Amino acid sequence: MRYPQGGGLTAERQQFREELRLKAAERFAQGEASLVIAKDLRVSVRSVQRWRQMWDKGGPRALRSQGPASLPRLSEKQFAQLEAELAKGPAAHGWEDQRWTLSRVKTVIGRRFHLTYTIQGVRKLLVRNGWSCQVPARRAIERDDDAVAGWVKEVWPCAEDSRRPMGPGSSSRTRPDSP
Repeated sequence: MRYPQGGGLTAERQQFREELRLKAAERFAQGEASLVIAKDLRVSVRSVQRWRQMWDKGGPRALRSQGPASLPRLSEKQFAQLEAELAKGPAAHGWEDQRWTLSRVKTVIGRRFHLTYTIQGVRKLLVRNGWSCQVPARRAIERDDDAVAGWVKEVWPCAEDSRRPMGPGSSSRTRPDSP
């Protein structure tokens, strides 16, 4: 079972599931029906049938947990080195602007550690290690914040008052003067 956050079963849950499979294996040896085993262990009949097929091919050893589906490809030490590279900024790695994109981080990982990640793999790696997506504010380099603040205080209030004056009106679509 996989979760949207990118995780999987905890070690305790993996152990619990393995124990269920091994209990089922004992009952396979006694010749019990899949339906009875499924009902007693409170799992689906299809799961028991799948376990039985595995048990037929490899015995109880085939039902043991295989461990986590995948291990992180970058170690803690390597991720710390990656963070140091990212802290230098994109310009230090040859890009003109100061934005880190997933494809750029992927390129840095490839150059530095000789590993290939997918774009989604890079995203999951960063999120798993506490990084978040941030979109830079789109502002012109030439922007003068003091001039903007002055405009908001002086010009904008005048622009707000230039609306049509409110007066008595009619909700009719036709002109109120028409006979």
